Amino acid sequence: MKPRITSNTDPITYYCLITVVLFLIGTTSLSGCRKPPEQTRLDRILESGEITAIMRNNAHCYYLNRGQAMGFEYDMAKTFADFLGVKLNVIIIERWDDMVRELLNGNGDFIAANIPVTPMKKQQVSFSENYMTIQQHIVSRRHTKPVNKIEDLSGKSIDVRRGSSYHERLDTMKNRGIDITLNLHEELSADQLIKMVADKQIDMTVADSNIAFMNRRYYPHAINSFPVGWEESLAWAVEPGSDFLRDRMSYFFEIIKENKKFDEIYNRYYSNIEDVDYVDLWIFHKRIKEKLPRYIHQIRQASEKYHFDWRLITAQIYQESHFKPNSRSHAGAYGLMQLVPATARSLGVERIWDPEENIEAGVRHLRALHDNYMGETEQDRLLISLAAYNIGQGHMYDAINLAKKMGLDPLKWSSIEQVLPLLRFRKYYQDAAYGFCLGTEPVTYTRQIMIYYDILKQREDIYRTLYRSRRGNKKPPKI
Repeated sequence: MKPRITSNTDPITYYCLITVVLFLIGTTSLSGCRKPPEQTRLDRILESGEITAIMRNNAHCYYLNRGQAMGFEYDMAKTFADFLGVKLNVIIIERWDDMVRELLNGNGDFIAANIPVTPMKKQQVSFSENYMTIQQHIVSRRHTKPVNKIEDLSGKSIDVRRGSSYHERLDTMKNRGIDITLNLHEELSADQLIKMVADKQIDMTVADSNIAFMNRRYYPHAINSFPVGWEESLAWAVEPGSDFLRDRMSYFFEIIKENKKFDEIYNRYYSNIEDVDYVDLWIFHKRIKEKLPRYIHQIRQASEKYHFDWRLITAQIYQESHFKPNSRSHAGAYGLMQLVPATARSLGVERIWDPEENIEAGVRHLRALHDNYMGETEQDRLLISLAAYNIGQGHMYDAINLAKKMGLDPLKWSSIEQVLPLLRFRKYYQDAAYGFCLGTEPVTYTRQIMIYYDILKQREDIYRTLYRSRRGNKKPPKI
């Protein structure tokens, strides 16, 4: 029943009734056109079907190898995009301040660039949960006076990038009374500065542990002296207020660590980076410079013919024979690619010692193995075929069957790598068609090849120098 208003109604009561009626009318009229809540960053990403990552162009974040995008951060970001069901775009920016500006301007959705979480950075952006822990290390040159503790840095000159987390840490040390001279660079990355240490252009620099350890492969004369800071977390950065996107990232990291996808990506780039033999790497770099020029033409020719990266084949040849064309193993394998006579005959090889014939036949054999095996990814397939090259197809079939029996995915190298060493034990090889197998050898074999392959991919300067030494000063082809 509607309120009845008469001339006898008390004025105060009348005013209150009018106020209530107006309020009810207002709320009723607005209920149908209430302003919708503002879209979140995550909503816009899901609606557009695309997400843009801001990255650096280096071995740890993003780079192109034979036209294929690679890098630890890239693979992580691609997996995250797949997790969201969207396409990944990448923009390359090198300086932190520029990254933050692009993020806040809406030109990128998140920063994935090997970024340590620091108090200063937390004032600018919002960070996800961490996905890796690192520690800053002093990087100096081998055969110089050792630097074993912070006090040993007194009077030393250290080169780092301006505005980096290394710069922040060294400033803190200076403020605490450590007498160091800082040489600040505007553009040079930690990787470039490590190379300058190895080349005797600067005395020392600072790098995160993952960067420092990986670069020991490429520059054996650069060594990690000691940590100069506390452990820090690596995380992805989003615009302040993008809580839903940040929380989805943190949940994603939790998921991929549970299902071991994180380990798979990590091992692709950082496996055994701390386990480096200086003498072995020094010999590798030395022989690449001295021996590879003799065979680079044959290697490139065979690699192109059978659709392999010549740097992979170079790494395999080094692992097989160290570029010794007259090499003979205790198992009766011969030449640069260590062909056994039966395999050589099946491939029509007439002169097993001839480098050109040996290389061509070895690469052709690897291609046949590669075409014979399946893999969940191209990387899995490549590693399985390399292991088969080392131990033979019979033992590889035994490993695949054992993986199936153990409930492991036989299309994954991580499964094959796990079961191959078991074929040394009677419990496992007694039912295998080809019996006992030194299964640790193909695991080590593939691991070493991938280390050498990684070095050749990253040390492009080695190849360019070698090419010019053979071809005068002609511009080398793209690799």
